[in-house]
Amino acid sequence: MRVALISHDIYPGDGQGRVNYELARYLLSQGVTVDLLADRIDEHLVDLGATWRPIHPGGQSVNLIRVWRFKHLVNRYLDAHASRYDVLLACGVVLDRPHTVNVAHFVHGTWINSPFHAARRHRAPQKWYYRLYSLLNAYWEQSILHQAEVVVAVSDNVGRDLVKLGLPSERLCVIPNGVDTDEFSPGPSRRAALNLPGDVPLGLFVGDLRSPIKNLDTALRALVDIPDLHLAVAGTLDGSPYPSLALDLGVANRTHFLGFQRDVVGLMRSADFFVLPSHQDAFGLVVTEAMSTGLPVIVSGSVGASCLVTPEVGIVIDPPDNVEALKTAFTTLASDPVRRAKMGRAARETALDYSWSRMGSRYLELFHEVAAPSPPGLSQQPSKQLA
Repeated sequence: MRVALISHDIYPGDGQGRVNYELARYLLSQGVTVDLLADRIDEHLVDLGATWRPIHPGGQSVNLIRVWRFKHLVNRYLDAHASRYDVLLACGVVLDRPHTVNVAHFVHGTWINSPFHAARRHRAPQKWYYRLYSLLNAYWEQSILHQAEVVVAVSDNVGRDLVKLGLPSERLCVIPNGVDTDEFSPGPSRRAALNLPGDVPLGLFVGDLRSPIKNLDTALRALVDIPDLHLAVAGTLDGSPYPSLALDLGVANRTHFLGFQRDVVGLMRSADFFVLPSHQDAFGLVVTEAMSTGLPVIVSGSVGASCLVTPEVGIVIDPPDNVEALKTAFTTLASDPVRRAKMGRAARETALDYSWSRMGSRYLELFHEVAAPSPPGLSQQPSKQLA
């Protein structure tokens, strides 16, 4: 089987790039011929046998131009070479022609109406640029997704958004993103090295601290009435309003702002549970990373990975800004170490079902289904439809 994987970035530097990288690596391990149509890749994939067909290495300084030009160049390449592939795997708005599978990591058509959209947080001219960027991507998204034989959503939330926008559910399947269960595994605490208190229940938040979308403010407000609970917060602090908010709420002495952290594994091993009450998150790899490390998780229903969070492994709150619900969840986990340990073990077991290799095998199974010739009079349909 020969697969063209089409995406701007195929390297483990961000969420979508990591998923693309791990998928390519798995396919190569299974003897699949993989061509990477991309701006940037991790060249280790070339060492493993992939062929990189650069689109415009280094990209463009203006993202809108980069998206338009990437589509144009990919279309031109496939006009000449599409017939050599069994599967054309596109990630979102990266081409404009019929293709086999499109993976939706994000839905511009619903994001543009979110109260947390960047256009609502900036002044002109940035405000108008962000709005134009989303409008054009939403328009292209409608066209491109309807040209795919099958659309893969990375979570139930993304799948529901796509159906709301008119994608027929019979052409949709859900394959959740994976996690490195070897890297993210239980291990010794590093609280002392991180200057974190060792004798208190400790929650952990990891995410963007300059935007309200990850919703740290609700977590800080819930912390107010739980005097024994501490919260470690990892993320870049430049321009963040949250240290001042913690001070105003009287929880600054129990909120430990650690700045950007490379050793996320060590940080997770030092915590008692993980919290991410995002207003919107297509998936949230950090949730499954925490589960794989053996942490119970508290997430909002707006986090895509919440579809993996059962009562045995964590707590889902809805809506995201429900301070009382989050306060109850904090109290439940902070006050019961036996329950935390049991939930952490169950979280680890759940994460093992969502390793990168498990994810890759689900994609490969789908590829075999859609690439196989249909019997006369029958059409191929994806086997994993949206629940």
